[in-house]
Amino acid sequence: MPAKISLLKTRLEAFDRLELLSSPTPLEKLHRLSEFTGRDIYIKRDDITPLALGGNKLRKLEYLAAAALAEGADTLVTAGAIQSNHVRQTAAVAAKLGLKCVALLENPIGTTEANYLTNGNRLLLDLFNVEVVMCDALHDPMAQLAEQAERLEAQGFRPYVVPVGGSNSLGALGYVQCALEIAEQSSANFVDFSAVVVASGSAGTHAGLAVALHHLMPDTQLIGVTVSRSAQDQRPKVEAIAREVATSLQFDELHFDNLQSDDKAPPVILWDEYFAPRYGEPNEAGMAAVKLLAEQEAMLLDPVYTGKAMAGLLDGIERGLFPDEGPILFIHTGGAPALFAYHPQV
Repeated sequence: MPAKISLLKTRLEAFDRLELLSSPTPLEKLHRLSEFTGRDIYIKRDDITPLALGGNKLRKLEYLAAAALAEGADTLVTAGAIQSNHVRQTAAVAAKLGLKCVALLENPIGTTEANYLTNGNRLLLDLFNVEVVMCDALHDPMAQLAEQAERLEAQGFRPYVVPVGGSNSLGALGYVQCALEIAEQSSANFVDFSAVVVASGSAGTHAGLAVALHHLMPDTQLIGVTVSRSAQDQRPKVEAIAREVATSLQFDELHFDNLQSDDKAPPVILWDEYFAPRYGEPNEAGMAAVKLLAEQEAMLLDPVYTGKAMAGLLDGIERGLFPDEGPILFIHTGGAPALFAYHPQV
């Protein structure tokens, strides 16, 4: 593995990156949850990245914000739900760098609850001095973001569009970097993971992990638990970004054609039984997982992403869906501020 790690680090060095993370995030064993489930479960603590209450998007923004500064941008423009963790972290990075931030927001669950509309991540946007633009729906986010960018250019700003979730081939490099950390930490702790479980939404986190883990830890199964759509609809999104990441890293042998018989590319494994009733709306299994992790480990998940992903992990253990009895790693992508927005549903 050391040679593979060295190769991947060398190829990542070709891309500009702002080092907003001062050190690798911890990889910890969940001792009480492991005892509760009868299975060794570990967690990668990307919920405690060092800016704006943490979360996975900071890894993507290390690359995206570097590109924005290289282009001379003075404004970051992005989009998401009112309670978007991505928008909150983009706003924080903009504040940290002295940039303007414009956020195009939708209300995906159509709620009028004051907590959802004003608390949690939405509250933090006001603290970061974000210009919020509401829309009925993000029906074509890139086109809608391009329209906002044109408006800002007409006002004399130099905008840089950050895609929803920070999920493109550049942003996904943040999770190539994360996979490097996982490989080094698992080796240092003598842990051989059977599977890695991650919430799969805008697809960049999943895609970056897919490329890098296949290179570094090919015997470890990566499972994406969908949080917004069916596996049939999610798979092309993951594969498209993964294909671009593989190309940018010169892993041209990874075709990502989802051919199960092709050992040159990992199959994109998706579990889609846990996202109902829709994106952004809590469900019973997800909330039970949130409560269980709080009770067992004093660990805070969220109702939209990590709660549902953990529900998938727990159900997967119960149903024997993992490939063997080895340890499982859960990628904690953050999102705890949303707990306050969804009260009293929590």
